[in-house]
Amino acid sequence: MAGLLKTTDLVGLAVCKTPYERLKIFPVKAEPDVKNLGEQLQGGQIEKVILQAEKELRLTRKLVQWKPWDPLVKEPPANQWKWPV
Repeated sequence: MAGLLKTTDLVGLAVCKTPYERLKIFPVKAEPDVKNLGEQLQGGQIEKVILQAEKELRLTRKLVQWKPWDPLVKEPPANQWKWPV
C-alpha cells in the first residue's frame, strides 16, 4: 500500500525523525541503530524514551523552583498522616 506512514503504535505519539538530536546522552552516540538504542535504554520505542526524558526534564526544572528540600514554612498538623482522620 502506497502512502503508509510508520507509527509508534502509541496513540498521540508521532515517530521521531531526529532521535539523536533529541537525546544527548552517551548510549545515543555509541549506537547507530535506533531500534537497538531503544532496547539498550530499556524503554522500548525511542519515541517513548524521548517523551519520558522530556517529562523528567520538565519535572527537574519545576523542582528547582519548588525547592522541596527547603524546610517547611510552618509545621503540619499533628494528625496529618493519620488514617482515618
